[in-house]
This record gives sequence, structure tokens and C-alpha cells, in this order.
Amino acid sequence: MSLTPSHHCFTDVARLPTPHDNVAIATQRLEAGTRIQNDTDELTLSHTVLEGHRFAIQHIDEDEPLLSWGLPFGYASRTIVPGNYVCNQKMIDSLSIRNLDFELPSSPNFKDKMRTYVLDEEQFKAGKRTEQYEDERHFLGYKRSGKRGVGTRNYIVVMGTTSRTSAFSRILTDRCRNLANNYTNIDGIVYVAHTEGGENSTPNNLDLLLKTLSGFTIHPNIGAILLVDYGTESVNNDILRAYMLHEGYEIENVHHEFFRIIGSFDANIDRGEHKIKNWLDVVDRTQRTEQSLKHLKIALQCGGSDAFSGVSGNPLAAYVAKDVIGYGGCANLAETDELIGAEEYLLQNVRDIQTAKEFLNTIETFKERVHWHGHSAEGNPSGGNNYRGLYNIAIKSIGAAMKRHPDVCLDYVINYSELMNKPGYYFMDSPGNDLESIAGQVASGSNMIFFVTGNGSITNFPFVPTIKIVTTTERFEMLQADMDVNAGAYLTGTPMEQLGAETLDLTVKVASGERSAGEKAGHSQVSIWRDWKQTGDTDLTPVFESSDVKSGEPIQFAETIDSGLPTSDFTFRAFQTSNGYRSEQLALILPTSLCSGQIAQMIAHRCNDRKIGQRQGISRFIALPHTEGCGVSSGRSEEIYMRTMIGHLTHPTVALGLLLEHGCEKTHNDHMQHEIQKLGISPDNFGWASIQLDGGIDTVVDKVQTWFIDQLSDKHSIPTVDAGLEHLSIAITSTGKSSKTVSDALMQLTMMIVSEGGTVVVPTTATFLSNSLNSIPSLAYGQRFEKNGLHIMETPTDQPTETLTGLGATGIELAFAHIIGSPLQSHEMIPLLQASTDANTQTKYGSDLDLQSTDVNDILELITETASRRYIPKLHGKGNTDFQLTRGLLGVSM
Repeated sequence: MSLTPSHHCFTDVARLPTPHDNVAIATQRLEAGTRIQNDTDELTLSHTVLEGHRFAIQHIDEDEPLLSWGLPFGYASRTIVPGNYVCNQKMIDSLSIRNLDFELPSSPNFKDKMRTYVLDEEQFKAGKRTEQYEDERHFLGYKRSGKRGVGTRNYIVVMGTTSRTSAFSRILTDRCRNLANNYTNIDGIVYVAHTEGGENSTPNNLDLLLKTLSGFTIHPNIGAILLVDYGTESVNNDILRAYMLHEGYEIENVHHEFFRIIGSFDANIDRGEHKIKNWLDVVDRTQRTEQSLKHLKIALQCGGSDAFSGVSGNPLAAYVAKDVIGYGGCANLAETDELIGAEEYLLQNVRDIQTAKEFLNTIETFKERVHWHGHSAEGNPSGGNNYRGLYNIAIKSIGAAMKRHPDVCLDYVINYSELMNKPGYYFMDSPGNDLESIAGQVASGSNMIFFVTGNGSITNFPFVPTIKIVTTTERFEMLQADMDVNAGAYLTGTPMEQLGAETLDLTVKVASGERSAGEKAGHSQVSIWRDWKQTGDTDLTPVFESSDVKSGEPIQFAETIDSGLPTSDFTFRAFQTSNGYRSEQLALILPTSLCSGQIAQMIAHRCNDRKIGQRQGISRFIALPHTEGCGVSSGRSEEIYMRTMIGHLTHPTVALGLLLEHGCEKTHNDHMQHEIQKLGISPDNFGWASIQLDGGIDTVVDKVQTWFIDQLSDKHSIPTVDAGLEHLSIAITSTGKSSKTVSDALMQLTMMIVSEGGTVVVPTTATFLSNSLNSIPSLAYGQRFEKNGLHIMETPTDQPTETLTGLGATGIELAFAHIIGSPLQSHEMIPLLQASTDANTQTKYGSDLDLQSTDVNDILELITETASRRYIPKLHGKGNTDFQLTRGLLGVSM
């Protein structure tokens, strides 16, 4: 319900970043009709203005610029008078899908016309180098040998070299996590899992990937590291080791092992645990000693930004970074696309003209790569950014650029993950995606992270401490348990000098071992700059003008195969639900972005430990953490994302589903509700929770658990009955070169299930297709099948986890794969059976295979036992599962 308009003094309800601005930022929600006294003038608001949104304080004629920080972020499309709420079309569109209780303007009053910055070489003047302090300041750090620097932490790390060993790295770390508890000088045992390097072909981001993994390996916060691969990946330990040696990374100065998985999963877990145990005493011998602040390297980040990020939070981070550089340290500014429109400010103080040119060239290269994929880098701001007052990339960039203090000189421009070898202020090329950007900053040597957030982002990195700086007091108080610094105090009168001194003191304490709020919470995320598929300028018009959704019509067999098997004898014990006969009844907590993934997983584990829902027939609680939902282009990749997410949310085996948003992502809960309603599905069918808006991690954990308990309180147990193959839905696939024998067996299996009325979905990457069936796909990636029968699903990549994720969204309940080479990671929701008749595969991985033949009778028996929950696939049961959304061919990090 709208509130009554009132009368206010300007300074009580609004803020001007600089005195020369012609629009002001509302520091609280202001109702339409509110009168504001600004010096001798009074203005009346035309519309309700949300906190962080802007209204005009001067007359602005058509085509005149709208100014914040004295810089233009748009141009008036009609005359704007004092008191007008200023908005562009993107803001109207973004707010229109929110659940608002007031009327939006019917049309925009400014347009996003970007002014191209041109470097005037004749007038260029080299900047003034950042002042260096004569006195020294110290922290307690871990001095490393060689040129590795000084660590603020001392971790043992288990890192998957590619996405194919992500689950193994996580499981090994979970096994060993408590081993370091009694070692004074070890901060913990953590894992690094990521999405890259898992395809069969060489990725386009190979150099960035190798540079990042190399930077992680020699990072001063790491006491020892285990790098895990199978050896068969397109990016493996052999390639990584050769790269590190060639590029001069001091791998000999860090305890490490290139660990190859050969043999049984359990034996390798045991072997990895043994190696970690042997490292404990060695790593613990390194102690904290007094070190100069010149060894601090600060990553400057902002995420979940709002209109106050550039007023309070970013200037505070910049102030402390100036001090760190003054003491001889480093600061690293990143997020290339989030500086478009702020070139003029950033280049006001730059070391030399060559550095200025490198900065501008980096932005142009980034724009070009995004353009190859049919997008514009200027389209960056997320829905969460819009809601908190960031209208476009210009206003977001100008605020983001305030992480450089005016007195600090831009010294160096470096590539993603390139090492910082000299003191000073760096700009590192990276996408605006917070987590992908942070990974590059860490690989470049950053041993502390300043993360400025308006909404209250909870993100942390596994082995580098993050200090969370919140832009407003209200948001800090809402999320106090998860945040470190209240920059909002500046908005209410605390001098920046005082806040800066206090934050520097905190930085020294955290660098010396005091745990940050994020470290206490015990969660972290990693995402490396994801691969891109387009490498040049091509005409994408036909792609954008056509839908990728397929006909959904089952594929007809050209011939029938008589197996000779009595298929009617094959039944499975199914749950008899109102939604049909189902192999499981799941409770799903679905994170809407990367940043809520670990919290969703934490809640699922707690619900399982408490045995919630077991009496009512819930098989288990699951979460599906992933890396998407923010910091990526829109269009086709977002369509794929939404289709896949909704496919899992509405999956036939999901009895109860809840969506957990971080709160500032692109695909926030309101966005998800809007997309669900477009499909004719009521949002009331699901639960909804927000880490930020519900008050932080502890509060949202309790809220989600309570929602599930309430939903289950009046439900009774679900009966089970024998169901025939007509109720079975399964994916069948194969890896490696399939022999005719294997292909015939898998086709026979497919036809038997389909002939009984069941459903089989085969991905286009299945190698047995080439010998048995060539057909146009009937389903797009992640498209739900509506009719039983045989379907082929289009797969834009050959990354097996991405493929299985897409298959899960189609509605299949089980999966079967014949493999040649290393085993696959299963899907948390979709049990994956793995078989092989390849002798080499059997020798290496036989104990992890569910079957070592292609006898169709044996396969069907195993399938029905699994569907009946009497058999759990071996690697699935060990937790060797992963979930990874594809970006298709046109998705690109932003």
C-alpha cells in the first residue's frame, strides 16, 4: 500500500554525489507528491521514487545530459523538470515484473546514449604517482620462499584441474576437512571446483584457464595443493605443468602433487587423504611472522551494487587501497565492462599514455568479443542492480570507478590472472561477473578481497579472506552477521577519514588471521571466466530470428527390432502420485544464481540430517548449485537457462520445490515468478526465499526449513505400486567410439522401452547414434518432453555434465551411459548408471562400473532396480555428482 506524501528537507532524503549534478539520489523511498525543500526551491515528486533511484533537481532540456559525479549517464528524451522521477526504458521494463505497490511512469524520459571517449594525445599529461608513506606498517603473515610473496592464510587446497574432477575434489575435501583442526598454523583444507576445461575440444579460453590455475597453484595463501585430473581431458595436468614451467611459475616453491585418478574412486579418495595427511606437519611448520604492509595485494570488487556503491562503499574501498599502496602494496581494479562510460574519470590520473591506450584497447577488445555473440557490453546491469537504482552501464560504471581514489595513479593494465609483480594500482581485464572477476584477481596474487555491496552479497573465496563493505546502514543492520563494514555511516555523517582508518585497522587484523564474517559463515564460491564459443564476427540474424525450441514430436523408428525378451515382465516399484507413477519423491531447493548455491546445499543437508519429510514419503532433499543467473548475456543463453531451471523445478519427481535467490541477481525471484506465470504455472505451487531480503543466512535457513515442515504437516505417506515400462522415462547415451555391438544393444534397449510406451531421450552427443540413428532433434537443450516415445535432445556442447543437466530438465528420471574412458559425474537428481565393455576402461575403473556387459536383459533389470530405489548406482551413491548449466553457443560473460 502506498504511503502518504510528506514534506522533507533535501539533505534528509537525498544525496548529490557532486554539487554540479542535476539529478539527486533518494536515500529512502519517497511517495508521489512528496514535497522537497532544496535551498530556496521546492520541488514535488511526479512519481514514487524508490531508495537509490534518482529525481531531477534542475530543469533539463531535451538532449541535455543527466549528470551524476559530474559525468553524463544518459540524455533527456523530453524536457525534464525538477521533481520528475528519471527513468529509462530498461528501468521501466525491469520494475514492471516486480511486485510493486505503486504506478510506474508510462514512458521513459531519458535515453542511454553513450558518449564515446576519445583520448586526446596532444593534451595528455602523465598522472602523479601515488604518495608513498615514509613510515611502515605491519601485519602477521606467512612468508613464502622465492617470489611467491606473503600469505594472509595458510591452506591445503584440493583443486580439480577441470570440471570433470569437481565432485572428486569436493568429496576428498569433505573427507579431510577436520584433519587440520588441531594444527595451529593451518587455516583449513578447502577445495576449488569450477566449470572449465571439461569438453573434448580445446577451449577458446585455454590461456586464461591455464593462467588462472597456475596463479592459484603458487598463491601465497596456499601451503600445499593437490591438482586432480583423469589425464584424458582436453586440459589436463600434463598441459598445466608444461605451461607453468614454460611461463616461469615457481611451482618448485610450493608443496604440490599432480594427482591422477586411476583405479577405483574409493581407492583414489584414500590415496588423496593419505597425501594430505602427509602434508599436515610440513604445512604447519610455516608460522605467521611480522611482515610489511607492502606485501598486501587487495582485490577491489563490487557486487550486488546499488546507487550508493559509488557514494559510500567504493570510495571507502578506494581510500583504504590508497593507504595500502602508500605503504608499498598493490590494489587490483577489474570488471572491464563495468567501466564503460567511466573512462574519463579513470584516465584523469594515469601513469603514461601507453597505459591509457592499453586500458582503452582492453575495453574495445571486450566489446568486440561480446559483439561476436550478438550482444552489447553496455547491457550489463542485472535486475538486482536496476531495482537498487542503477539504470544503465554508464551509471553503474561511474560508481564502480570510484574504487580508484582521485589521488591514486593507474599504474598498470594487465590481462586476466596475470601476476602483479610490482607495487601500485592495477587494472585487470575481466568480465563484470563478480565471481569470475575475483578468480582472476586471486590468480594475479591478491591475498585480500574488498567486496563492496549495496544489496548485501554474501560471496567469499575459498582461500582468500573477503571483507564485505555494505553501502547503507539499513542494509548493514539487516545482514550484520554476514557483513564486515558499514560504509553507510558515511552517508549519515561519519568522516571518510575515520571510516578509512577503521577499515584499514580491520584489514590488518584480518590479514593477520582474524576471521572475516564470510569465513565464519563457512561458505565460498569459485567461477573462472567461462569459455566463449564465437571467435569472429558472423551474421547471427538467422539464429536470433528463429526459436531453438523443437517440435517435441517423438521420433519414429524406421524398423523394429525383436529382442525376444518378455518386456512385460520388467516392472519397477513406483510412487503412485497425482502426477503419475514416479521413481522418487524429492524436495528441491533451487538456487536462482551462483551466490545462493552453497546456502541451498547447506539447507538440503540439514533437512536430510533431520529426516524431514521421510514419514510423508520424501526420498531426500536436494539442491542444485550452479554458476549462472548473473554476469552473463541475455537472449538465447538466458532462454536456455530459464528453460533448464524451470524444467528441474517442475520435474515429475519433485514433490516440493522452493526457489532461493541471493537477492541481487539477474534472475531474481520476481523474474522467475514472471517466467513461470508465462507458462501458465502458478507461483503459489512453490516456496520462495531470499538470502538478502529475508535478513541473511541464518534467518533464511530457518525460513526455508519451516516452509518445508509446514508444507508437509498435513501430507500422508505416498503408496507404492508396481509400474510397467510405459511409466519409465530414461536418458540413454554413450561416450567414446561405440562399436556396432554396443550401438545395436543400446538401440535395442531404446526400442524395447519405447515399444512398451515408455520414453527414451538421447543427446546428440551420444556416440552410438552415428551407427544406429540419424535424425533431427525433437527437443532443444532442456526442453520438456510432452509425449512419450523416443526423443533426441540437442546439445550445444559435448561437456558431459552440461549434457546430463539438460537431460534432467526434459523430465527423465534415470540415465544410462556406456562409457569408454574415465567415468562420468552423475546428476544429483537423476541417478546415472554406467556400463562399459571396453577392456581398458574395465581394467582402470571396473570397480566403479555398474555393469560390464551390454546384455539388454541385464541392463533392464538394473534400470528397474534403480527406479525401484533398491539399487543405487555406484558413483552416484558415493556423491560423485555435479550440475552445470550450458550457455549454449551465444552466451558470454559480462
